Amino acid sequence: MTDMQSDPQMDVVQIQALLPHRYPFLLVDRILEWEANTRVVGLKNVTVNEPFFQGHFPGQPIMPGVLLLEVMAQVGGILARKSAQGKGRPTVFLTGVEKAKFRRPVVPGDQLRVEVEVLRRKEPFWKMGGKILVDSGMVCEAEMTAMVREELSAE
Repeated sequence: MTDMQSDPQMDVVQIQALLPHRYPFLLVDRILEWEANTRVVGLKNVTVNEPFFQGHFPGQPIMPGVLLLEVMAQVGGILARKSAQGKGRPTVFLTGVEKAKFRRPVVPGDQLRVEVEVLRRKEPFWKMGGKILVDSGMVCEAEMTAMVREELSAE
């Protein structure tokens, strides 16, 4: 299906049905829109009680850049997982990050708008371009590669 979905929004319960991540590592709060095999837009609300702020950095809380990349990867993983065809439960594995650039710090109170689009796809690999915006200003951008494969059974 390549058309915009009839109900493109997803809440955290629907997100947890797609991603294996859980607190404190689930970093996506909502999906605003998604188009199968094409693009997705997600939100992450950054709050002062995030566990990483205790050590990064005391007195000047800044979200680590590697976690910004993880937010992008999780949003892209939702797109790949929800777009996947076939039986079983596919799992999405991040296999590479390229051209990562960080434009400004992310601090408590920021709302991250995460936009990810598919650049290329050759099963089982996906190449996606992502960007994170706060108040329409670019915070981070990168290209990511992921592999989608069926979940291994416990048999």
